[in-house]
Amino acid sequence: RVMMAATVDKTAGMSKMLQFMKLVGQLKRVPRTGWVYRSVKQPESVSDHMYRMAIMSLTITDPTVDRDRCIKLALIHDMAECIVGDIAPSDNISKAEKHRREEEAMKHLTSLLPQGLKQEIYALWEEYENQSSAEARLVKQFDQLEMILQAHEYEELEGTPGRLQEFFDSTTGRFQHPDVLQLVSSLNEERECHMTNADDTRQSGKPETADGASEQDHTTSRTS
Repeated sequence: RVMMAATVDKTAGMSKMLQFMKLVGQLKRVPRTGWVYRSVKQPESVSDHMYRMAIMSLTITDPTVDRDRCIKLALIHDMAECIVGDIAPSDNISKAEKHRREEEAMKHLTSLLPQGLKQEIYALWEEYENQSSAEARLVKQFDQLEMILQAHEYEELEGTPGRLQEFFDSTTGRFQHPDVLQLVSSLNEERECHMTNADDTRQSGKPETADGASEQDHTTSRTS
């Protein structure tokens, strides 16, 4: 009887774990709302966003922060969005209401997990929400950095330098970590260079193509 009960418990546990995996899998199909509202073609998913944040966490060299904890925070911080969706500031939902919805979603998600894992994941989510550790504050900066890096990439893909400037403006004063500041500086330099090149192209009167180069330049390269 004890063995049968253990088997039943294990089966039930795996069934709940499967539900959990299916729910978090929805993150691959939840588009980032900010890009949808700006009519970006094929906008990234929440899962895409969190993946690169996890990579940023993996590559951090600061010995004063727990890199593994940063990776976990990056992978968990938006997990609730598999249920509530990506709530953007322009949705006119208060921070308190957004937090309430996400808290409810996280309680449901973690209820599907074994006790120890349940406590760990929920505590990590709370840590990020409350910005209660150096790791959580660093990962919040990665969140903002990943956003503007993605904005820059969309501008490149569209051949529309500067179109998503509002995302850059929203991060003013948000970066403090030296490594993050260096990455932001490098990103801004590259972006400014692309914007200057685009201005030069417009002033020269050459029609611009989607990748930012002029049609005349393309013709020259094809015939050379």
